[in-house]
Amino acid sequence: MEKVENSERDAMAFDVVIVGAGPAGLSAACRLMQLAQAAGQELSVCVVEKGSEVGAHILSGAVIESRALDELFPDWRERGAPLKVAVSRDELYLLRNEQKAVRIPQALIPATMHNSGNHVVSLGNLCRWLAEQAESLGVEVFPGFSAHQLLLNADGSVGGIITGDMGVGADGRALDSFTPGLILRAGYTLFAEGCRGHLGRQLYRRFGLDADSDAQHYGLGLKELWDIKPERHQPGLVIHGSGWPLGDGASGGFFLYHTENHQVVVGLIVDLNYRNPYLSPYDEFQRLKHHPLLAQYLEGGKRVVYGARAIAKGGFNALPKMHFPGGLLLGCNAGTLNFAKIKGTHTAMKSGLLAAETVFAAMAAGDEGGRDLADYARRFRDSWLHEELRAARNFGPALHRFGPFAGGAFNFIDQNLFKGRLPLTLHDNHPDHASLRPTRECTPINYPKPDGRLSFDKLSSVFLSGTNHAENQPCHLQLHDPSLPLGSNLLLYAEPAQRYCPAGVYEIVEENGEPRFRVNAQNCVHCKTCDIKDPAQNITWVTPEGGGGPNYPNM
Repeated sequence: MEKVENSERDAMAFDVVIVGAGPAGLSAACRLMQLAQAAGQELSVCVVEKGSEVGAHILSGAVIESRALDELFPDWRERGAPLKVAVSRDELYLLRNEQKAVRIPQALIPATMHNSGNHVVSLGNLCRWLAEQAESLGVEVFPGFSAHQLLLNADGSVGGIITGDMGVGADGRALDSFTPGLILRAGYTLFAEGCRGHLGRQLYRRFGLDADSDAQHYGLGLKELWDIKPERHQPGLVIHGSGWPLGDGASGGFFLYHTENHQVVVGLIVDLNYRNPYLSPYDEFQRLKHHPLLAQYLEGGKRVVYGARAIAKGGFNALPKMHFPGGLLLGCNAGTLNFAKIKGTHTAMKSGLLAAETVFAAMAAGDEGGRDLADYARRFRDSWLHEELRAARNFGPALHRFGPFAGGAFNFIDQNLFKGRLPLTLHDNHPDHASLRPTRECTPINYPKPDGRLSFDKLSSVFLSGTNHAENQPCHLQLHDPSLPLGSNLLLYAEPAQRYCPAGVYEIVEENGEPRFRVNAQNCVHCKTCDIKDPAQNITWVTPEGGGGPNYPNM
């Protein structure tokens, strides 16, 4: 067998290559083709998606605003877009303990959290529909191909990507099934990989995109789809809340949305700035479902799908520079989620529309690619996206600095009375990975065993995510220093990777009487939490073989 570094690769050239078939990437693709057709120009656009199909790796709440969709396809209803359940009722709760819940009066809820006029959807299904629209416009969509490497021009600008090789053994040598990745050249490359994108991280470093930004902050979102009893189903009911079971410096919030077909989605977002290394976001979610507020809907039902994904929630203050020579950074890859609304779909889509308009204007003027499209920053500043995110700039920092009660009061005043125009800007530059305290300063958390009715173990959950990776491939969870998990993290923090990972990837096992740090990469649901939360910043998530990972239906 031979090493694969020097393998010959087939090359394809496009005007625009888009990395990621999420709402941002697909919106950009559709708008580019709309503009080209309206101008009578030919344009070649390719979308590369690492999931086995479009939507396979998409996980979101999701309650969405249709504002950006209205701009992209004003006739989306006639086209059959899967927005079938309008929000019928909106409730917000504070859980005081494992039994008590206090409903927050509508008059005291920040205006950004009201959901009248929004829709409960499967974002995966919305992306599948967007991909159909894109292909009907002439976009080429390539699922099952991971964008593994930046393709750089001689002047250092981005000139496309190289997809990941297939059929490489764990030792880095070619197997009999080896197929080299493709070179996809592009005048401009749009990166819409989602939160903590593999190539996005490289772009941040190469071009210093976050040099003038606040530290990004993250949450881990855990979600399940349930079939429930018909008599308990209330289509369009949206429930949000916070409080129990999170405490001791941990924050976040839960959701339960009634969708169609007697189904609900239930989930918990745990902010990744929590301090206690004994905390397990997965187990917090499992015990949350036993609260009577949620259990009243789930009892007697059946869990259908499980998934987890990190979200970027730093908001306006943490936005990077989104343009660089040869490309643009879009959606959650740039952190455009509006945390004050707990929504990122409409903002991601709008970033894609702005990107398409910027790129097309340049190309229509004769630009062949490779330039730094600084005009994107102007278009962004002049858009409702900038206005919306700027108005919400204090929401997250207020909660982090003042806590849920004082921070919530601040946000009510800021959002309801001043409409986000208070003449001050709060900042939070303490990175999430640096927030853990040593175990000697913390109290262990004893989580109840799952009952198999409302709560479940990790491995059965991973099974429901449809996660699979080809065996005997290089591990995509790279340890920069293999000695740190046992030599440092275990001693200081009882190796928190065992608990912050929601898929049982990391374990401390005993072999020959000695502890060993084991990485079960086959279980990985691509949530990126390890890349974010590891206190030593010793783990880097890279793209595995294309098509691997979760296969989410209806998420």
